[in-house]
Amino acid sequence: MLLTIDAGNTNTVFALIDGEEIVEQWRISTGDQRTVDEYMVWISHLMALHGRKSTDVTGAIIASVVPQVLWPLTQLCKKYFHAEPLVVGAPDVKLGVEVLVTNPQEVGADRLVNAVAADALYGGPIAVVDFGTATTFDIVGETGAYLGGVICPGINLSLHALHQAAAKLPRIAVAAPTSDRVTGKSTLEAMQAGIFWGYVGMIEGLTARLKKEHGDHMKVLATGGLAPIFANHTDAIDDVVGDLTLQGLRLIYERNR
Repeated sequence: MLLTIDAGNTNTVFALIDGEEIVEQWRISTGDQRTVDEYMVWISHLMALHGRKSTDVTGAIIASVVPQVLWPLTQLCKKYFHAEPLVVGAPDVKLGVEVLVTNPQEVGADRLVNAVAADALYGGPIAVVDFGTATTFDIVGETGAYLGGVICPGINLSLHALHQAAAKLPRIAVAAPTSDRVTGKSTLEAMQAGIFWGYVGMIEGLTARLKKEHGDHMKVLATGGLAPIFANHTDAIDDVVGDLTLQGLRLIYERNR
C-alpha cells in the first residue's frame, strides 16, 4: 500500500491507498515541534485500530507547504516504514504537467498536486477551488499545464481576524444558512451572513473573471472541508472532490515509479 502525507498549514493528512482506493485516512494538526517518534506513536496506534501494520506500506509520497515538518515526515517514512518517500517539489520528482508560472518553486505543493489530479480526472480548462487555510483558485489549461491562480484569505482565518480586531464581535463557526436571506437581524446573523454570502460572492466573482480569461467552458472543481457547504449554495461550482489532493499524490507516485 501507498502511504500519502499531505502536510498543510493547519492539518496534516495521512492516508493509505491500495491501488486506486483510499482505504484509510487520518488527520493531525500540523506542528513543527513534533518528532519522528511522536508521529510514529500516533499513526501506529491508528493503524493498529484498523488492523494495519507498518509492513503493509510499500511506498510513500509527501506534499508539504510547511518546510519545518518535511524532515521529520521524511525520516518517519525511512525509519519506520522503510520507504524512501517521493517529495513533491523535489527536482527529480516529475509531475507529468507543465508549470507555466514565473517561478515554479514558489507554488505550494498542494496546489500542484490538485492540478495534476484535476487534469487527470476532468481535463482542462479547469479551475480548482481549495478551501484550506487559504482559499486558492488554481487553473489548469486546455493542454493540462498549470497556469497559475489566485490566493485569498481562508474563511477561518478571516473569522479569526474579525474576532481579534473587533472587541464586541464574538468568535463564530462557518455554517450553512437556513435561508437565502442576507440581512442579519442580530450581530451573530450579520457575521454569519457576511462570511458565508461574502465568500459565495467572492467565488462567483472570481470564477466569472477567470472564465473571461480562459473560456466559458472552463469547469470549476472544489475541494477541502468546506467545499460541499458552499457548492450547495452557488451554481459557480460544477463538482466537489474531497480527496482530490490524495488522488493527485497517488497519480504522481505512479508516474515516478
